[in-house]
Amino acid sequence: MEKIIDEKIQGQALDLEKNDKNKRKLFIESYGCAMNFSDSEIVASILANEGFNTTQNLEDADLVLVNTCSIRDKAEQTIRKRLQKYNAIKKINPGMKVGVLGCMAERLKEKFLEEERIVDLVVGPDAYKDLPNLIKEVEDGRDAVNVILSKDETYGDIAPVRLGGNGVTAFVSITRGCDNMCTFCVVPFTRGRERSRDPQSIINEVNDLAEKGYKEITLLGQNVDSYLWYGGGLKKDFKNASEIQKATATDFSQLLDLVATAQPKMRIRFSTSNPQDMSIDVLHTMAKHKNICDYIHLPVQSGSTRILKEMNRQHTREEYIELIDNIRKILPNCAISQDMITGFPTETEEDHQDTLSLMEYVKYDYGYMFAYSERPGTLAARKIKDDVPEEVKKRRLSEIVTLQREHCAFRTEAFVGQTLEVLIEKESKKSDQHWAGRTSQNTVAVFDKENYNKGDFVMVKITDCTSATLIGNAVGYSENN
Repeated sequence: MEKIIDEKIQGQALDLEKNDKNKRKLFIESYGCAMNFSDSEIVASILANEGFNTTQNLEDADLVLVNTCSIRDKAEQTIRKRLQKYNAIKKINPGMKVGVLGCMAERLKEKFLEEERIVDLVVGPDAYKDLPNLIKEVEDGRDAVNVILSKDETYGDIAPVRLGGNGVTAFVSITRGCDNMCTFCVVPFTRGRERSRDPQSIINEVNDLAEKGYKEITLLGQNVDSYLWYGGGLKKDFKNASEIQKATATDFSQLLDLVATAQPKMRIRFSTSNPQDMSIDVLHTMAKHKNICDYIHLPVQSGSTRILKEMNRQHTREEYIELIDNIRKILPNCAISQDMITGFPTETEEDHQDTLSLMEYVKYDYGYMFAYSERPGTLAARKIKDDVPEEVKKRRLSEIVTLQREHCAFRTEAFVGQTLEVLIEKESKKSDQHWAGRTSQNTVAVFDKENYNKGDFVMVKITDCTSATLIGNAVGYSENN
C-alpha cells in the first residue's frame, strides 16, 4: 500500500510561466498517493503541448480531469461525488469535457462510459501519451478509453510541469508498477508490472530542478527499493541479462548515491519502501550523504507474522524488527513512519495485540492507519472472507490511532532543546508571521519569519512542540544556503 496524501490537489496551477499561445483551459484534480500527483504533472506537460493551460476555476475549464485512487473504497466514493459535481457544471457549460485518469480509471474501465455516462474519456496510468488522440476522439463525438498497461512506459522522456507546488520541493518518479501482489492491494492490477527509469534521465531531471531553484526532491515509486536498471525491461528479465549488463546494473542504493552526489546541496527523500526489498546498502548510502534525509517510510501493515503471511507480505515480524534494529544502528537519528491495516480477514485479538506490541517496540514518528477495506479483484477479496465485524475494525483502529498519537508526541518532544536544520516551504497555516518547513526527519517546524525567505535552509532552536509540530526560534542560516 502506498502512502496516501490526505488532501486533494485541486485546480493545480503551473509554477512555470503559462504559454500565451495556449487558449484551452485544463482543470486537473488529484487524489490518493504521491504518484498520482506526480502523474498529474506529466499529464499537464503532455497537454501543454496540445494547447492547454491550467486553470484554478472549474467553471472556466474546457477539459476537467480527475486523477483517481482505488486504494480504499472511501477514495472512490469521494471521486464519484466530484464527478457528479462536474456533470452539474457541464449542464451549464456543455462544451466542457470530463475525463477520469489513474487507478480507478483502469479498474473500472468502460463502466464509466457505458453504464454511468458521467465521463467522456477514461485513461489509465500508462496511457497518458495517448491523451491527444483520445481528446480528438471526444471532440469528434466519440467516447474514448485507453487503459492498456505497459511493460516499459516510465515517462522518463517527459519533463513534468510542476503543478500547485511551493517551488521548493518536487517529486521525481523513478519506478512504476509493483510485482509484490499483496493480497489486499489493487496496485499491481491498476499500475502493472515493475519497471525502472533510466538513471541518467533521473539525474537530468534532478539537475534541472536544482537549476530552477528547488531545494528538495523525493524519489518516488510504488516500491523504490526494487529499482533496478540494466538497460530497461521487466525486473524478471534480469536473470536473462548478460554478465556485462549485470555488472553494470544500477540498483536503488547506487541510484541514491548518484543523485546525492550530483546535487550535494539538495535534500533527497524517497518513498515508498518495502521491508522485503530494503537493503543494508541503502542504509549505508544514507549514512554516507548528509543531504539524504534521516527519514524512512516503511510500511509494515501488521505486527502479526500470521496476518503478514495472509497478506502475502514477503517478510515476517522478526525480519521487520531486524530491519528496524539495523536502521537504528546505522542511522540513529532516523525517523520511521508506517502504514497499518487493522481488521484484515481472520485477524484475531492476539494478532491485533501483536500489532500494538510492534508499535511499542518501534515507536513510529507517525503513521497512516486504516481499517481493512475489501478491494474488488484482489486475491483477498476473491479468496478470504471479510469476517472481522465493522465495530471490531473500528475499535482496533481507534486503539492503533491512539497509540500512534502517543508515539508521535514522544518522538516530537525528544526534539525540544535541539537545534535542527529546517527547509522553509511556506507560511504557517495559523499565522502569516511565521514560516513552516520540515526537518530532515520530516517533522514540521514553525518559527518567526524575521528576514528569512521561502527556500532557505535555516537552523532552528526548538523550544516547544505539539504532538505533531515543532516550535522554535531561528538562529541562523544552515551551511546548505
